[in-house]
Amino acid sequence: REDCGAFDVLAACAGFNYALEIGIRMVECGKYKNVMVIGAEVLSKFLNWEDRTTCILFGDGAGGVIISRVREGFGYIDSQLFTDGSLSELLQIPAGGSMKPASLDTINSKQHYIKMNGREVFKFAVNKLSCACESILKRNNLNVDEIDLFVAHQANERIIKAIAERLGFKANQVYMNIERYGNTSSASIPIALHEASKEGLLKEGDLVLLASFGAGFVWGITLLRFGGGF
Repeated sequence: REDCGAFDVLAACAGFNYALEIGIRMVECGKYKNVMVIGAEVLSKFLNWEDRTTCILFGDGAGGVIISRVREGFGYIDSQLFTDGSLSELLQIPAGGSMKPASLDTINSKQHYIKMNGREVFKFAVNKLSCACESILKRNNLNVDEIDLFVAHQANERIIKAIAERLGFKANQVYMNIERYGNTSSASIPIALHEASKEGLLKEGDLVLLASFGAGFVWGITLLRFGGGF
């Protein structure tokens, strides 16, 4: 439709948290009534099927949410976004951007596929997301037991479980569906929210913590009270 603007937000697997932040602010300022935030990925285009350390991990998917004004006490509570480009070589697509444009050499050397140092990414992601979650809970005078649902970007079961264990979440507070779809990057959180709601695990008034981590590196967290629509 012509009376509705649209634009892309590129922040790898953390893209949903970044786009959510933008959408929330657009509604908060009062200019927009409703904003749709969509995470959509076709990562199969960037997988080297000869590299079993990456090709078996990722999946294609899409999901979205509608952001609107809600009743007092519901909706957005707090968020924070982070970036650290110093270790970008640990998870990246080496060529195809402005630093290394596509060429015959980059194509022949397979530099347009996802390349990852899984062990180092695991350590960095667990540490940074754990610290970010601890920080936002402390800032809002909340403890882990008060969170009804922790929805992390579905990157890796071991990463999610390690973060949950470090923070002290119980199994029934953590949602995972990675075994069905793999890592769908920025699509994973909206897909998880939809399925958690369908399964009765996400209910009106629930306190929800969203967390994601992606290549670059970028990561983000969002704290909200689910529901409250007029």
